[in-house]
Amino acid sequence: MRKKSVRPRSVVGGCLLFAAAAFAGGWPGATAAPEAGQFETRCGWFSNPTPANASLFDRDDEWIVGVQGGHQAEGDWPEFGPRQWVETNVHYGYGCACLRVRVERETNRVLEIESARARPLSACRRDRRLRRWGFR
Repeated sequence: MRKKSVRPRSVVGGCLLFAAAAFAGGWPGATAAPEAGQFETRCGWFSNPTPANASLFDRDDEWIVGVQGGHQAEGDWPEFGPRQWVETNVHYGYGCACLRVRVERETNRVLEIESARARPLSACRRDRRLRRWGFR
């Protein structure tokens, strides 16, 4: 769907590493956050409204995959079949997907996509925590 780009790796500051270590230390009720540079799976609405602009809207937040003329995550975007894609603007639109990604939490940018797969639209439509985004 789009070609891969080569981008320099992001450097994460010591504060984030300290915070991740604190969560991993076992505070009561805390969930261990992935370490900087680790891949994690995120599922939700993959939106591509216009050329080179894309985001993943999951249960937690909006994750910026690409901005026209600016940031573009490394790796391939998911490929959607006709029944997995809601067209909103000549070939552009949104679908439901899971992406294995490396993110920069401070900026909500996806740095790299290791793998991506489209899911049935019904999977995102059924998820109550995704309804706040307004996709149908």
